[in-house]
Amino acid sequence: MSVLLIAGPGSVASMARTVLLFIIGICLPMEVIGGAGNASSSSAPNVVNIGALFTSDSVIGRAARPAIAAAIDDVNSHSSILPGTKLNVIFHDTNCSGFLGTMEAMQLIEDEVVATIGPQSSGIAHVISHIVNELHVPLLSFGATDPSLSSLQYPYFVRTTQNDYFQMYAIADLVTYFRWREVIAIFVDDDYGRNGISVLGDALAKKRSKIAYKAAFTPGAPNSEISNLLMTINLMESRVYVVHVNPDTGLSIFSVADTLGMMTKGYVWIATDWLPSLLDSTKQHDANTMNLLQGVVALRHHTQDTELKKTFMSRWHSIKYKNTGPDGVNSYALYAYDSVWLAARALDAFLSEGGNISYSQDPKVSHTNGSVLNLQSLHVFRGGQQLLQIISRMNFTGVSGQIQFDSDRNLAHPAYDVLNIGGTGARRIGYWSNFSGLSTVAPEILYTRPPNSSTSDQHLYPIIWPGELSSVPQGWVFPDNGKPLRIAVPNRVSYTEFLAKDKNPPGVRGYCIDVFEAAIKLLPYAVPHTYVLYGSGERNPIYNDLVNAVALNNYDAAVGDITITTNRTKIVDFTQPFMESGLVVVAPVKEQKSSPWAFLKPFTVQMWCITGAFFLFVGAVVWILEHRINHEFRGPPRQQLITIFWFSFSTMFFSHRENTVSTLGRLVLIIWLFVVLIINSSYTASLTSILTVQQLTSRIEGIDSLISSTDPIGIQEGSFARNYLIDELNIAESRIVKLKNQEAYADALLRGPRGGGVAAIVDELPYIEIFLSSTNCRFRTVGQEFTKSGWGFAFQRDSPLAVDLSTAILQLSENGDLQKIHDKWLTHNECSMGIGQVDESRLSLKSFWGLFLICGIACIIALIIFFCRVIFQYRRFNPDAVEEAEVEEIESARSRQSLHTTRSFKDWIGFIDRKEAEIKEMLKRKSSSNKGQASPSTDGQAHSPA
Repeated sequence: MSVLLIAGPGSVASMARTVLLFIIGICLPMEVIGGAGNASSSSAPNVVNIGALFTSDSVIGRAARPAIAAAIDDVNSHSSILPGTKLNVIFHDTNCSGFLGTMEAMQLIEDEVVATIGPQSSGIAHVISHIVNELHVPLLSFGATDPSLSSLQYPYFVRTTQNDYFQMYAIADLVTYFRWREVIAIFVDDDYGRNGISVLGDALAKKRSKIAYKAAFTPGAPNSEISNLLMTINLMESRVYVVHVNPDTGLSIFSVADTLGMMTKGYVWIATDWLPSLLDSTKQHDANTMNLLQGVVALRHHTQDTELKKTFMSRWHSIKYKNTGPDGVNSYALYAYDSVWLAARALDAFLSEGGNISYSQDPKVSHTNGSVLNLQSLHVFRGGQQLLQIISRMNFTGVSGQIQFDSDRNLAHPAYDVLNIGGTGARRIGYWSNFSGLSTVAPEILYTRPPNSSTSDQHLYPIIWPGELSSVPQGWVFPDNGKPLRIAVPNRVSYTEFLAKDKNPPGVRGYCIDVFEAAIKLLPYAVPHTYVLYGSGERNPIYNDLVNAVALNNYDAAVGDITITTNRTKIVDFTQPFMESGLVVVAPVKEQKSSPWAFLKPFTVQMWCITGAFFLFVGAVVWILEHRINHEFRGPPRQQLITIFWFSFSTMFFSHRENTVSTLGRLVLIIWLFVVLIINSSYTASLTSILTVQQLTSRIEGIDSLISSTDPIGIQEGSFARNYLIDELNIAESRIVKLKNQEAYADALLRGPRGGGVAAIVDELPYIEIFLSSTNCRFRTVGQEFTKSGWGFAFQRDSPLAVDLSTAILQLSENGDLQKIHDKWLTHNECSMGIGQVDESRLSLKSFWGLFLICGIACIIALIIFFCRVIFQYRRFNPDAVEEAEVEEIESARSRQSLHTTRSFKDWIGFIDRKEAEIKEMLKRKSSSNKGQASPSTDGQAHSPA
């Protein structure tokens, strides 16, 4: 008989369901197929069946069976959980087979179970999840840790153990904590292994690490296959191995690894929870087994040491003999025990809420009536959806800790113990939780504190690594395939001080080679390497092509004068820069001829104008202050005007012959002489610089003027400057001229644009320093260095050697060896790098406005004080002036007012022009006269008749 299945797009799940239903129809006993389609029970039945699926003859199964049986006994003896109802468990052995596990799951249908505990295998859980989705029977798995089982595709799958998703992120944090960049994953090639390692790859990628190689082997692989696999990975450079396998066969990996000498110094082995589960199952560990595992780091499900757990552990001795269990208790036994209690508590709540345990036919297969498959015998648990919702919101404390689920149906607060195996057992070196990462403090304590998962706060106790090594292994070595590193070296034809071909070993020489060799010697391990020249030797190679060759794995690294640019860092890893660099512009220059007006250059035009104005202003102020009391500042108007000019400018040389008498005048003069002193000193220094320092000029002033022009621009052949000028500065490609060596540089600059040369050359600063020195400083740089970069050694992406060499280069810099190598190869005559700009050396008002401000304020204050004194004297000299002014306000004749104003102004000017001694004498006589007139008047009044 042939069966034809036709599946349209998107019907894969439907096809899988049909296949399962076909298996059901074949495998169910005939009495079930021919039985009634409906069966029901009362809302509080006497007996409720649950199923248990696991492999009895396995590490996890041997621990789970007595734990489940003990939980059933404890539930049935509990007075408040399922009162009046007996919980019955039906065990089925999956025999660690997907096919047999599916058959055993089918048998549970006949028993009308309301929930299933298990399975322990992720592969079997994938298959059975399709069945329970159709039958609405919750699947409570205490051992299936595959992260993909949490997908929305399996709504009835409830994981009562930790999700491997979190375990893989814990391993990624371990790798980051010890600063490893690559790991090799060793895993069993099934759903459990593949999906777990897939999550590990994602977790490492977020930490900027990666899985260098995925070493997969078939379930139940013989030792010969494992040996071939381990020999393959032993030839690779990574020495950090993550082992994610089943506990029943995992020890064979370490046995083979020990035979191959892979459990010694330099190796790192990280095992997932399978290894602690195996070790915890026995109290007395075999000595040979423990010898295999010395230095291994493993993760174990963290279960809080509560009183409930301690009580369960103390009962295990009687439980194991009653149910033939193992000597010890692993975490899966605890999760299996709690799974039964989870089902019991959920059923109790289900019945309390009025739930009814009843079954009905699946309407999706009702159309198969009359088929020989008799699919109508399949029963759907009507209360399955309600029971699932109750399970998802359960929250209680079990022997494994808090049983509560998040939105993804994972146990809340995932955490792991980090173990280091040594001696005859394992010691805990810390914890990991998704709340705070790695810590030496228990997660339940950290939950009471604010979350903190920063890298600086990650801590673990010291670890003893394989080979009894206490220091952290570097995590990688050079491959044991006998091949040294192939290092590409640019075969330069110019600037051979940096790199050059050499007839003697190692075949190359130069500054860059010496730096690399010195850094290699500082590494704590040997680095076998050979140099391979890159380029024809007739022209400089294109450095972008060299970097691409490293990225394409044609070479392991590139050593030379390789500039670190943004585009290059996207495809390779660079070390710490060992030489600072940047693009500069070199142009031909000519000496500026001396000018007969050079004495005017120290000051700007504005500075000259302001200085001259202040000379006149200060001279006028001093004249005003001294005119009334100093005869040297008096005389005819023409003479006084000459005096003002003479005094003003003679102060420039401190040669003024007029003496100042007034206090205000002396104050102003002292401040002004200080200003003159500063101006004279600055002028002298600037003029000296202009007349003694060689002044060079160029029509190219920098990169901006070069961009705005249309002249040709020279670059070094193979340099990144070409792409930079074209892509970043939008300079036409037709303007770019490639130059081979220093001779070509000089020739192109001397010929200039009109003679077929270039207007300027754009190149990196280290090259330009050598070029200028070799041409006896005939050329100069113009403008400023307009890029900042450096030279580094290029390695393939994620190469650990790049990190170690960066540290070595920093050590060279700190101990002075890097400078010594620089002096050995790059000693040259120093040139004045830039062109002296005359405008930059001219002094402007910006540098002196503070002095002028102080002097101006002093002058104004002195004038204010002077005029206040004059006004006061004038009022005493003419006391009737105010009264006359009030009378004049009443007068309406403008002519009389104008005449009076003119006369008053002339009187005021005349008053100021008089000597102060004359004014004081007149005021004295006027005061005496007023007193004389007042005395007779008083006497006349005294002798008049009464």
